[in-house]
Amino acid sequence: MKRFEEKVVIITGGGSGLGRAAALEVAKEGAKLVLVDLNNDALEESKAVILAADPNAVVELVQANVADEEGVKKYVQFTIDQFGKIDGFFNNAGIEGKQNLTEDFGIDEFNRVVSVNLNGVFFGMKYVLKEMKRQGFGSIVNTASVGGIRGVGNQSGYAASKHGVVGLTRNSAIEYGQFGVSVKAIAPGAIMTPMVEASLKQIGGDNWEEAGKEFVSVNPMKRFGKPEEVGHLVAFLLSNQADFINAVVIPIDGGQSYKY
Repeated sequence: MKRFEEKVVIITGGGSGLGRAAALEVAKEGAKLVLVDLNNDALEESKAVILAADPNAVVELVQANVADEEGVKKYVQFTIDQFGKIDGFFNNAGIEGKQNLTEDFGIDEFNRVVSVNLNGVFFGMKYVLKEMKRQGFGSIVNTASVGGIRGVGNQSGYAASKHGVVGLTRNSAIEYGQFGVSVKAIAPGAIMTPMVEASLKQIGGDNWEEAGKEFVSVNPMKRFGKPEEVGHLVAFLLSNQADFINAVVIPIDGGQSYKY
């Protein structure tokens, strides 16, 4: 029995990285997918990748800005109109933003990062939780970060927003467990996605690959994580096997956040 047979899953940031990896995993197990991203070309590419793996997969695409409340209403309502329910929600879309010391971090950049990473997660929870409460079941997995459970340096907007995601996760989990809904978060470390590659290019420029080697040299596992490793975790957390896992934030970082 496939864990997601006849289940409906929304994934934001579904055009690349962790969103695409998670989409592939749940699609393999029968999920009907609604992928959301600001980049329509990236969405089409994700759909093509999923259909290449499983030609019978059901994949719907919604181009929307998660930082825009109306855009969030749009993808939630589309899912209800199309499928009548939401079993799982990977609330994943996010950006890193520019790196800078706090004193030099521009307010416009700070607001931009927070609007996507925190407001976008809040809007998604607000409208998906309402539907899950009504139907009496559902699972939400938010993407936080190791930058949401400890300081990382030079990323005021990112750290503030991801710490906010952790707070939202725990608060809403306490509120909605009584309605049959579980809410948890993942805290990825250095996973080799386009966003992490862009971050390394900010640090190392043309020598970003060398910067990457130095970056993971302090990781207990001496490597970057793979998107599919995160996809496996997300699929488990969205499944009924994880219904009693609630209000937790699970690091997936090779153990680095626990290293003294």
